[in-house]
Amino acid sequence: MKKKVLAMVLTAVCAMGLMAGCGNSGNAATGTQNAATESGYKVGISQFAEHGSLDNCREGFLEGLKEEGIEEGKNLTVDYQNAQADTGTASTIADSFVSAKDDLICAIATPCAASAYNSTMNTDIPVVYTAVSDPVSAGLANEDGSSIGNITGSSDILPVEEQLKMIRAMLPDAKKIGILYTTSEANSCSTIEEYKKLAGNYNFEIVDTGINTSADIEIAATDLVGKVDCLCNLTDNTVVNALQTVLDKANSAKIPVFGSEIEQVKSGCVASMGIDYYQLGIETGKMAAKILKGEAKASDTPYITASKAELYVNTAAADKIGMKLDESYIKDAAQTFDEITVE
Repeated sequence: MKKKVLAMVLTAVCAMGLMAGCGNSGNAATGTQNAATESGYKVGISQFAEHGSLDNCREGFLEGLKEEGIEEGKNLTVDYQNAQADTGTASTIADSFVSAKDDLICAIATPCAASAYNSTMNTDIPVVYTAVSDPVSAGLANEDGSSIGNITGSSDILPVEEQLKMIRAMLPDAKKIGILYTTSEANSCSTIEEYKKLAGNYNFEIVDTGINTSADIEIAATDLVGKVDCLCNLTDNTVVNALQTVLDKANSAKIPVFGSEIEQVKSGCVASMGIDYYQLGIETGKMAAKILKGEAKASDTPYITASKAELYVNTAAADKIGMKLDESYIKDAAQTFDEITVE
């Protein structure tokens, strides 16, 4: 009997994993999980929270399906639901997708992926996740990357070493990096440990502050900016949703905030060695298309990871705190922004 993945159990390092979306929709998924009905495929998309990186995953996922001939409005019906960063809602959404007998569930972020896996345990409905930083720690994959059941997807594991190299290049004299994270987010916990493991190689000390809810962020950020030379933002859902609060505190202290992906840089982080969530979504959509068409099974498909990190820079964010950027270093950036866009 398969062991359930509890959305509220995490690694020994942290108190759990919360991070993923919501979903629903329906179509018969009987013995052959991937056969479309006369009206086409029906896919439920469950997204844990509303912010740029997860939105990009969803949009990329639909583009990936389209590139494989599965397009909304033609042969695809999509039921998109957002859990608004609530794990209970994520579970309800997953249950609704199962009741609707969708052909496949796309779960965006760890809490949604865990909920979808639990809900589909005794069904033939495959789950394809994305934006799950550590599928193994979250109980969604085996150590070798293989599936634990009728579930597969893509990991957005952060390029921690590349990020540390970038911060050292941009701040030659910096000593302490501050990181805010939610103690109940599995991905954040495992990423913090990776930062601590590698920081010494670049003569950095990691000063981390855990928070429980978004209500804790303002006080935590105010305290943290007085102790460090810069902040490094993760893909922590709670912190990302309150990114402007973090940026306001850091800007007042005249210290830079480094993001984890392109949307954070657009929103006011100085730079990031980040991944492209839209491209990750496309790759995930193509995986899902093969499963829907019957060309592959989720249970036989190992999860994939994001492609290499690229440098993104926001010169307006640097100007705001009086930070001088090394032109010779940023000239090779994948993208450089000269304004701050807050969505």
